[in-house]
Amino acid sequence: MIYAQGAFCDLLSRINNLRHLMVAAGLQYGLTSPETLRYSEQLDELILQYQFQNK
Repeated sequence: MIYAQGAFCDLLSRINNLRHLMVAAGLQYGLTSPETLRYSEQLDELILQYQFQNK
């Protein structure tokens, strides 16, 4: 159970970090830039993982 909590906290941390990177890229390069879209796709994958873990 402790490992699962650690993995869960790591996932939330990764989601938050990636969200900040995506927002920064969107502000700097625009919302449709390849970099921003790449961060968005990666964030989508992490959010899906989060949703599956919390069923």
